[in-house]
Amino acid sequence: MGVYLEYLNKQLTFAGLTEERKRQLRRISELRGRDVLVYASDINKAKAMIAMNYSDILPITDQLANLHGERLDLILETPGGSGEVAEDIVRILRSRYEDIGIIVPGWAKSAGTIVALSADEILMSPSSALGPIDAQLLWQGKVFSAGALLEGFEKIKSEVEESGTLNKAYIPILQGISPGDLQSAENALAFSRTLVTEWLAKYKFRQWNTHSSTKQPVTQEEKENRAKDIASQLCNASKWLTHGRSIRLDDLESMGLRITDYSRNKDLGDAINRYYALLQMTFESNIYKLFETPTSQIIRFIMQQVPPPQKEAKADVAIITHKCEKCGQESLIQANLGESHPLQTGHLPFPASNTFKCPGCGTETNLVDARRQIEAQSRKPVVA
Repeated sequence: MGVYLEYLNKQLTFAGLTEERKRQLRRISELRGRDVLVYASDINKAKAMIAMNYSDILPITDQLANLHGERLDLILETPGGSGEVAEDIVRILRSRYEDIGIIVPGWAKSAGTIVALSADEILMSPSSALGPIDAQLLWQGKVFSAGALLEGFEKIKSEVEESGTLNKAYIPILQGISPGDLQSAENALAFSRTLVTEWLAKYKFRQWNTHSSTKQPVTQEEKENRAKDIASQLCNASKWLTHGRSIRLDDLESMGLRITDYSRNKDLGDAINRYYALLQMTFESNIYKLFETPTSQIIRFIMQQVPPPQKEAKADVAIITHKCEKCGQESLIQANLGESHPLQTGHLPFPASNTFKCPGCGTETNLVDARRQIEAQSRKPVVA
């Protein structure tokens, strides 16, 4: 049985999910002999502020204060975001730790890839993915690849040089492009490429001292050239075609980037897979971003997705309006928070088994996700 199905069958409460996540984080920390920090976003909640942004700096520094070791593993799950924030996060981590590993159990795209490439060791499995680091620009109300914009302009320029005339279809496009737009695109591309080149040579390749094939010493120039080549490939919009493209472990190794496949270590792979399954189950509530260590956590959740208590409800009671998918009957379900309260008139109790049976037709509905959302926001357990 897969670990995800195993945990689904347990119907863990929010408190149970949290406890089990912490247990797996402790396992990872013990197996690796390092501090563990998690910085994760739910990539499926596009309407929430899941991107890497400056508001993430404070919770990251706050969680680091709970760690006291000399080496760090960062478990990273992110769709990307600001490259400038990625730079700040790396500098904050490097101010505390000389040796850093980045564990990517799922996806670390765009700016997340930039962070991953600052590590001494990158740990992935065959199902993990990084992404292209070609900068994205907001241009004329749309998000464009900086590289694609520059390539398109160069294509138009080449056609004019060859034919001596300008295709009239390009005129509306060129009217919207200023020299400043082109310079901004070039700067954005150079920023990503420069960061990755510097960090790969400085951190990832610092233990690369001998060529595996020739056994000859590796020079600093060779490290820098390898770093430039990898950065250029990852910035190449023409190579990957879309910014959301998944770059897998084999792709990275074919570029000359050595990746640790954690799935080959039975115990470590089990611990990371279990943690990742629990993380995704946590995100099945209204939580969209999580910062945590084995002993602490900061969560961000979408307030409006949690059923608010009715006006007449007590402070420690949440009321869920449930509409049966089969017969359409509506029921008011009372969830007591932290302690028991008398059942309000016309309300039904939140089921201890998490399975609600419609009083009209008997159709059963699993409310475990609703329980987790309520417990996540109230920070109190739902009790009978």
